[in-house]
Amino acid sequence: MRLSGSITALATPFTASGELDLDAWRSLLARQLEGGTQAVVVAGSTGEAAALYDAEYDALLRSAVELIAGRIPVLAGTGLSNTAKTIELTRHVATLGADAALVVTPPYVRPTQAGLIAHYQAIADDGALPLVLYNVPGRTGGDLLPDTVAQLAAHPRIVGIKEAVSEPERMNALLTLKAEGFCVLSGDDPTACRAMLAGADGIVSVGSNVAPGAFRRLADLARGGRRAEAEAWDARLRPAYDFLALEPNPIPVKALLAAQGLGYGLRLPLQSLSAPHHEAARHAAGLIVELEHLCRDTLAA
Repeated sequence: MRLSGSITALATPFTASGELDLDAWRSLLARQLEGGTQAVVVAGSTGEAAALYDAEYDALLRSAVELIAGRIPVLAGTGLSNTAKTIELTRHVATLGADAALVVTPPYVRPTQAGLIAHYQAIADDGALPLVLYNVPGRTGGDLLPDTVAQLAAHPRIVGIKEAVSEPERMNALLTLKAEGFCVLSGDDPTACRAMLAGADGIVSVGSNVAPGAFRRLADLARGGRRAEAEAWDARLRPAYDFLALEPNPIPVKALLAAQGLGYGLRLPLQSLSAPHHEAARHAAGLIVELEHLCRDTLAA
């Protein structure tokens, strides 16, 4: 498996009563395909995985696999704070048709670098699915360092990393590890253009939930080395990045999805976007409509 381009970390739509909204989910998936998204992640942190019941997790993944029907890769978030449970969940999603597992560093428990190597090697050795490492220290409390990634990248079942640390030095260190069997993906929307221009294989994006065409265009321009055009397009997306950072993910993106008619709110302890940010949400929603129309017009031409 070689992941690249614009990859969406899917949000999970709920109904007004707080139930899983599979109709909205299928609409979201259809829009991703229509917008040119090149892979999707089901039940990651953006998908509120920690708030999902097991049956809901399964329903989301089954539905995605069925609707996408092999056209793009489907990744499932399986990272847990216990290695044995992560192996068990990774085996399970393989039976549901996932193409790969996105495995975040174990949240809260803060293992050593040696512990992280042992954790990921045990999951990869089990062999249920190809693994994509996921490093997001601000959420997990632990940091998967480049030297550690270098040791893990040699494993044939570990096929890439999603790196959410935004500093260019971190991305540059990881880019030296790129190989035929190991991709490097940005997990930070605001710095993804810079990362892809430097050689990153793609982006695992939050914003592409609501603007799949715009993020596909960004990835195509940046990965194609068209620096001036990529940076200009990135600048047009900057207000969306700023809005998505106003409150913890996925609160802002779910406000934008609701504006598009896809779901209502979040599950506690997360709450809907605070009232002082509602005007910013309207501006961001308008910008996204404009950019998505521009992408469709450009494609049609």
